[in-house]
Amino acid sequence: MTITGKNTLEFKNVLIGEIWVCSGQSNMEFALSNSTGGAAAVAEADYPQIRLFTVKRNTSAVPLDDVQGKWLVTTPKTAGQFSAVGFYFGRELYRRLKVPIGLIHTSWGGTPAEAWTSHQALAAEPLLKPILDRYDRSVQSLPEARAAYERALAQWDREYVLHDPGNKGEAMGYADPSLDPAGWKQMDLPRFWESTGLNVDGSIWFRKEIDVPQAWAGRDLKLSLGPIDDFDTTYFNSKQVGATGDETPDAYSVPRSYKVPGSLVHPGKNLIAVRVFDRMGDGGFGGSASQMSLSRDGARAADALRLDGPWNYKAEMVVTPKAPDYSKYPATPPGPGNPNSPSVLYNAMLAPLTHYSIRGAIWYQGEANAPRAYQYRTLLPLMIRDWRDAWGEGDSPFYFVQLANFMAAKTDPGESDWAELREAQQMTLREPNTGMAVTIDIGAGEDIHPRNKLDVGLRLSRWALAATYGRKMEASGPLYDSSTADGDRMFLRFRHVGGGLKTSDGGPLRGFAIAGADHKFVWADARIDGPSVIVWSSSVPHPIAVRYAWASNPACNLINEEGLPASPFRTDDWLGLTAGRN
Repeated sequence: MTITGKNTLEFKNVLIGEIWVCSGQSNMEFALSNSTGGAAAVAEADYPQIRLFTVKRNTSAVPLDDVQGKWLVTTPKTAGQFSAVGFYFGRELYRRLKVPIGLIHTSWGGTPAEAWTSHQALAAEPLLKPILDRYDRSVQSLPEARAAYERALAQWDREYVLHDPGNKGEAMGYADPSLDPAGWKQMDLPRFWESTGLNVDGSIWFRKEIDVPQAWAGRDLKLSLGPIDDFDTTYFNSKQVGATGDETPDAYSVPRSYKVPGSLVHPGKNLIAVRVFDRMGDGGFGGSASQMSLSRDGARAADALRLDGPWNYKAEMVVTPKAPDYSKYPATPPGPGNPNSPSVLYNAMLAPLTHYSIRGAIWYQGEANAPRAYQYRTLLPLMIRDWRDAWGEGDSPFYFVQLANFMAAKTDPGESDWAELREAQQMTLREPNTGMAVTIDIGAGEDIHPRNKLDVGLRLSRWALAATYGRKMEASGPLYDSSTADGDRMFLRFRHVGGGLKTSDGGPLRGFAIAGADHKFVWADARIDGPSVIVWSSSVPHPIAVRYAWASNPACNLINEEGLPASPFRTDDWLGLTAGRN
């Protein structure tokens, strides 16, 4: 494509196809290489007709016209750090539709939905006025807010963050080329070590021996390792050549690039050793294969030595990770530089995209808004309408992920803000051309970032294939429709029954609770009756309400014949934990 005016622009390898925006918080941001099966998916990611665009993180007080990022052809070198959910969604569309697919990934971990909604839309909705009022007040009291934040952050740090007790591996010769690596294990890098089943925090050493060409001997080299989570100390032939610690903001996301002095470089075998210290969450090498290399300054990238692949590793000091209480994590001080502030991500990371024609959007967010779940009933539908107005393409498809199971399981029925957030998400299906991927069966109770992103992407793709592209398939698991009470029993009816109802494990139904006029829920018996479910309990002779999977991390097993799980629901509308929270 050639465009000629005062100057001439030439574009090559241009495709015309289906463009989808992939947005949300950290579970949309979660990289393919760190997902379950991610290494295999990256290795086979050779799809010239799937293009990937990742929007660089940014905030702004006003809508911007442009973003930083570029289109990449999907290859094993480019796919690893792309959104896992976005990749699996797009790959399935490509396999089914056989047309070019473009994926624009724009997300930011931990951010609330109001950050992705325009100020104009928020200001026009009276029920959301408290969001803007709270922001205005917080800006006015910024010095006090910053002091409170520092105190709360220090408390969080004391409770949940592991601190480095000191580098003991260097004294034990872990960086020394003469050390016999017998007893060291192997790990293919880049990846987080949790993705291999190594669920620990602390310090782990990695070593890799490489052959350096004769022509490089005595020359300064550039050692690139990609981002490392959280900190590293890096050695070349036993001498430290670089380190990144807590003096570097967001060190876990900063690509490492260190100069290797020529005095350390000799032809033949040379050793790279990296001590990685992980203080919480994921640990290890979080970049892509293309970011790991050893090269001569000024040389062509094609001549670099690749460092991805097998490395030897050994733990220096590791502990069992703590389970942080994210409800206690302090809110960052307000202002347009805070990604949690109203509209700042809409302005910087979404508004510039609205000049680009798209087919639709997928969305994985809600964790940050769970404490205000009732408000989310208004906020999410408003955000969807806001986006559609900005693109001006009518009721374009918008498919979202319902929150997965998370946190400790409860033994008795009770209230849950996460259950209320899931309810708000299901209520959003009242908006035209929306769909919801239910993930209540594939979460990880101890991890807010479940690694099974394949099923998430596939379930989103079902909505797109069925509702957008007209393929004959069931888009969803069972969704509660209506109920009636008859004597001591409640009869529940569902939509999206598909080929019929059943249980995921072949056993009796689990996850149902029932209550009478006293509003006290007890676990109930339940059985499938054709497309319906009958629920009862001997201790509730006159039931008026049923709840299913109504907990942050429920035990539940209702699915349809297609294997898709039923969404959590309740038949009552009694006030819950988050009613009135603004």
